[in-house]
Amino acid sequence: MENASGGAGWQIETAADFAGLVAEIERSPVVQPTLAAAALSAVRRGVITGEGPTATGRIHFSRCIDDTDTATVNRILLAGDRQPVTRAEADALFDINDAAFERTDGGAFADLFVKAIAHHVLASAGHAVPSRATAIAATTELADWAVAEVDVADVSAWLMARLRRCGHRDAKLTALAALVGARASWTVSAPAFDLAA
Repeated sequence: MENASGGAGWQIETAADFAGLVAEIERSPVVQPTLAAAALSAVRRGVITGEGPTATGRIHFSRCIDDTDTATVNRILLAGDRQPVTRAEADALFDINDAAFERTDGGAFADLFVKAIAHHVLASAGHAVPSRATAIAATTELADWAVAEVDVADVSAWLMARLRRCGHRDAKLTALAALVGARASWTVSAPAFDLAA
């Protein structure tokens, strides 16, 4: 339900509130970044606490991303398929990624996360990107559509600031850093910069 401050602020206290917000996002003809970010923030709160509207009716451990969390994030992102992933959505995805210390979804969130961030970065840098549905599909490899280098200072600075805060460093995030030419300043133990890794 919307709070008294207007459309930007949602009070998500129940599963019905959350379902209503997601339904509103899905009905909208264009992505409303504040609504999508509010829904993703609710997922983050559920990941952190293991409780709340996004964890209702199931066992959920705190600081854990499970299959249901990943499916929910995927649904929220697909609701905005008509345009590239927004900065608000990308920031919310980084916040979810940073909140989870454990993953029980077989790597599905990590894959979705990297593809969605790349979608935002490349679109913001003026590159053509496929639809969200194509870009974030589990069957699509990032290397199938991501270009090799991005050279836009604003996007690069944002991505590097987020990556420096990121607690989960893997080969795909390293490849994402390579997109902005950040190989030297943000590295992990994996030496490869292969987007298909």
